[in-house]
Formats: sequence, structure tokens, C-alpha cells
Amino acid sequence: MSGPPEKSDTGLPDALPHPRRPLRPALWRGVRGLCPACGKGHLFRGYLHVAALCPACGEELHHHRADSAPPYFTVFLVAHVVIPFIVIVEKLWHPALWVHFSMWLPLVLALSLLLLPVVKGGIVALQWALCMHGFEFTARCRPANMA
Repeated sequence: MSGPPEKSDTGLPDALPHPRRPLRPALWRGVRGLCPACGKGHLFRGYLHVAALCPACGEELHHHRADSAPPYFTVFLVAHVVIPFIVIVEKLWHPALWVHFSMWLPLVLALSLLLLPVVKGGIVALQWALCMHGFEFTARCRPANMA
């Protein structure tokens, strides 16, 4: 026998269905720094500060829980791009250590600063599309506003 769905801490049943949100358009919008719902408003209010609401469609974005994932994935990507070049340069030319530092540190810093908002936008958009971390409650109330 199955009874009613159990309620979570919020008082809402856990088994309530929510509308499916398209993943690819949301990710594409997120990595470009746009609202994952409409693609018109800006996702960020600053360099990495996610806006509470989309200025264009009013979608609540403050639910995200990106936490340490964007820096982790940024370091992962930058390391996989830069380390092969470091090894190649070392094998071919054997430059002094100060040459390595002067070449690779600025490149790593620039790539990290450029990729961090892209990765964070993608993670917030992924959470939105999969209705994670608070986005599931807005999905139950209002379906995706995909334009």
C-alpha cells in the first residue's frame, strides 16, 4: 500500500512533479552570463555576484548553491589546458625557472579570471535546469519561461 508522498522540511510533498526545463539552452545562456530562463536579462550583478532576480523576466536566481564548484572546475580546466604546454616547453627548450614563472603565471591567472564567470554561469544554469537547490520550488509554481 502506498500512502501520500512524505513531506519535506518545507511542508511541500517531495514527490510533486515539476516541469522539465531544457538543459542545453539553459547552459548556453548561463555560460554567456544570461538568465537561464529567458536569455535576455543578465545573470550576474557584478563579476561573480548572481543577481537575485532576472531584470527581464523576473525569474528568481538567488537560490543557486554554486559554492566551491566554479573555482574547482576552473582550476581543473586551466590545468588541463596549461600543463601540456608547460611540459612541451620544458622538453623542447629547457628554459630557466624564472622564464617558466614569467610565462605561465600570467597565463594561468588570465585564463582563471576569464573562465570563472563562464563556469559559474554554467553551474547556476545547470542547477536551474535540473530544478536543484531551491529552483524546484519556483518550477512548481511557475514553469520555465523559455523564449
